[in-house]
Amino acid sequence: GASVDEVEMQVPDRAYKQVDTCAGEFRASTPYYYSARQPEYLNGDPLDEVRVDPDVESVVVVGGGPIRIGQGVEFDYCAVHAVRALREMGIDAHVINNNPETVSTDYDTSDGLFFEPITAEEVADVVEVTGADGVMVQFGGQTSVDVGEPLEDELARRGLDCRVLGTSVEAMDLAEDRDRFNRLMDQKDILQPEGGSATSEDEALELAHELGYPVLVRPSYVLGGRAMDVVHGDEELTEYIEEAVRVSPDKPILVDQFIADGVELDVDAVSDGERTVIGGIMEHVEAAGVHSGDSACMIPPRSLSDGTLA
Repeated sequence: GASVDEVEMQVPDRAYKQVDTCAGEFRASTPYYYSARQPEYLNGDPLDEVRVDPDVESVVVVGGGPIRIGQGVEFDYCAVHAVRALREMGIDAHVINNNPETVSTDYDTSDGLFFEPITAEEVADVVEVTGADGVMVQFGGQTSVDVGEPLEDELARRGLDCRVLGTSVEAMDLAEDRDRFNRLMDQKDILQPEGGSATSEDEALELAHELGYPVLVRPSYVLGGRAMDVVHGDEELTEYIEEAVRVSPDKPILVDQFIADGVELDVDAVSDGERTVIGGIMEHVEAAGVHSGDSACMIPPRSLSDGTLA
């Protein structure tokens, strides 16, 4: 097959055009952009209308795309605050997002807004046209996190001097790959429910038999509890695998022992790798296994001793 470079040579160059927010009545000045590809028969190179100051440091913030189950508006809140923080630091912040119903796509939120799909190719194109020094993928939820690894590869392939800022792609993969994460917990002697990963239906059934039903099943690389379920027998597990997820070697599912009558806690913390600040510990009113979005919480927690909290 053809390489990516060979395919790109056959595709017209991408150019960014400014959205005319004044419908031609006045000169538009809002930095809204969309991309277009100019065919060869139009002659001449496509003209970019993107306005950037090459002397000012700039960063691309990847948005969260459409709002859906497991991909809530809270991620847009995160992206907006990231943009505000960058601008307060004197850094130009450019947003790539394709959801016009979010705050991150408001006219005065960022220094540049690109209405584009959230893919590695599109994000790399925005990085290239803006000359960005860095890109942030951790504020847009699963949608933006998913482009982290392919984006890093694409930036390297193009030879762009831009890096993924904040949490590294390697660290994100370590947290999201349930099998790798479980092994890390074992290495650190951190208690966790018994479990393992399965790459086929047979492996999942065998693991469930070893653990004993009920078991908690969920895929890797999801946020917000999407596609998570508690199953009580072989029939339910088979139905889950056939209807809810596609299990394969590169898309394993995690099968965990389900702890009945457990207490579930939400711990919000911020860490720089050396110091960790805990903002709050909330206890779910409902039993463990009920999604936090459907559960009431209380703070401070009632079931933990002062010694545990300390």
